[in-house]
Amino acid sequence: MPFSIIMPNESILKKLNNPFTWQEFLIDRLDKGFLSKKEYGSLEKFVIQENFNNAALNIIKGGELPLPEKRLLNKLGSTKKRVVYCFPEDFANCLKLLSWLILEKYDSAQPQGCYSFRKGYGAQRALRTLMAVNGIGGMWCYKVDIKDYFNSIDVKLLMPIMKSLMSDDELLICFLERLLLIKEVFQGADNQLVSDEHHGVMAGSATSAFLANIYLCELDEYFTSRCIPYARYSDDIVVFAKEKSDIEEYKNIIQTILAKYHLNVNTDKEKLTAPGEKWEFLGFSYLNGIIDLSDATKEKIKGKIRRKARSLRRWALRKEVSPNQSIKTMIKVFDKKFFSKDNNDEITWSRWFFPVINTDKGLHEIDSYLQQYLRYLSTGSFGKKNYKLSYKSLKDLGYRCLVNEYHSGNN
Repeated sequence: MPFSIIMPNESILKKLNNPFTWQEFLIDRLDKGFLSKKEYGSLEKFVIQENFNNAALNIIKGGELPLPEKRLLNKLGSTKKRVVYCFPEDFANCLKLLSWLILEKYDSAQPQGCYSFRKGYGAQRALRTLMAVNGIGGMWCYKVDIKDYFNSIDVKLLMPIMKSLMSDDELLICFLERLLLIKEVFQGADNQLVSDEHHGVMAGSATSAFLANIYLCELDEYFTSRCIPYARYSDDIVVFAKEKSDIEEYKNIIQTILAKYHLNVNTDKEKLTAPGEKWEFLGFSYLNGIIDLSDATKEKIKGKIRRKARSLRRWALRKEVSPNQSIKTMIKVFDKKFFSKDNNDEITWSRWFFPVINTDKGLHEIDSYLQQYLRYLSTGSFGKKNYKLSYKSLKDLGYRCLVNEYHSGNN
């Protein structure tokens, strides 16, 4: 496959209408397993038919940008809503390619302490880097989460950071400025046009992850330049110190920098742990060298299992669906979440948790809980008679045990 050519000092925006660049992007996404079969088929058709041309040329020439749709999505285990922004398909795909090109060119300019949405980084590297710190289990730990991070970013404060990092590509800077300064969005079932001037980097848009990374470069640089054990994954931050006085100082520094950038701490997820206590980060827990699922992760998935089972039970009674059919439906739902490559909503457990944890204790707990609710679908209760539905029967209906899948994947 020939590689696309770009002249020295030419804007990476010029690659957006280059078929070779699109083919490279498509192959890279497939090789890295970032696309489901459905997503790959859709993107392949988009590339082959060169449906990117109009949107790409419009971006390159500085034409009028399409307005995004503002959507409210349910947050797992909460009555709260998550706000995301969605653009038309051709423009959204151009943003995905642009994000890939930006990462290729500017990723190395980011401080090492940021592990989100980067080449060769990620949750695995973050946890393993922290574990490699001598005596990490005997340190104080401060964990904090930023409230509604992506959509709270102050674009006026982001602009100078962006311009400094991308000073060699004025055309790219101009486009990103115009994108971030969009004033109106479509909202609601009737696509009503409304004013929405404070949307940050627009969570859900392809460029938002990189921009959210560089927004807190000052924070990342402060700790990494001083060799302080620290990691940030987007809105999740963790830092360590041997002395309580030091961790209190680091806590104040983090909160001061966040306030400087007009960001708020999510106090419900803020935690200070003493030496020898379990600390949690990115859905994982650490104690005495053991990495497992965090308590929050287990409670969230249990809540989802419980709600889905009760919903399916009501549906089965209403539609006179057999218990086996409702059990199969339940299994399919959680297979998608735990194992499937066709999960479009989030990274599956087999990709996120399995490569990092070094115990199956948490997985066993979830297995037991899920089996309990699969049997509940058969009877509508939690009595001993549930166990007439054997483990073998569950497997015959398609059930896959997390513990078994974890060990088979690690062999």
